[in-house]
Amino acid sequence: MRPTAAPFRILTVCTGNICRSPMAERLLQAGLDSVAPGEFEVTSAGTGALVGSGIEPHVAGFVNIFGGDSAGFAARQLSAEILEGQDLVLAMTRAHRSRIVDLAPALLRRTFTLRELARLLPLVDADPDAPAAERWQTAMARALRLRSAHPAGPEEDDVVDPYRRSDDVYQQMVRELTPAVGELLAWERRYR
Repeated sequence: MRPTAAPFRILTVCTGNICRSPMAERLLQAGLDSVAPGEFEVTSAGTGALVGSGIEPHVAGFVNIFGGDSAGFAARQLSAEILEGQDLVLAMTRAHRSRIVDLAPALLRRTFTLRELARLLPLVDADPDAPAAERWQTAMARALRLRSAHPAGPEEDDVVDPYRRSDDVYQQMVRELTPAVGELLAWERRYR
């Protein structure tokens, strides 16, 4: 473990904060804790949160199956205060990304969609001796430059919202979200 002064703070954002963003939060936190205990703090919020609600039951099952912990979760509304101090913000869609930047313009260079960063991060090399926070800050700057060189459409960057939809849509969400989380975790493991 590489000690840091404070954990690298990651916020995941969707709409209701009961499906996509809590799943990304809990899977990222579990995966990062397994390779770098105490070096990352992952939380989530929603642009139209069902404040105080737990993770939607279907999604809670997926979180548990994929190695996360769905217990003790309460949805919260995205605010400028929550965005303050975040090192990286991962939106579930481009629309969420726009909302985040509207609320906190200073986060423009630290806000990506989850799938966008997962697509760009494997193209980025970092200093293996750098502390995690420094490595991720450098990676975000490089990924930002790659964004225009490797453009994609919403179908490649967005994670579908499954709330109150068919089981097929929940499965689609899993197929879009879990590989993206896996790419971020694989990138961090490269430097351990």
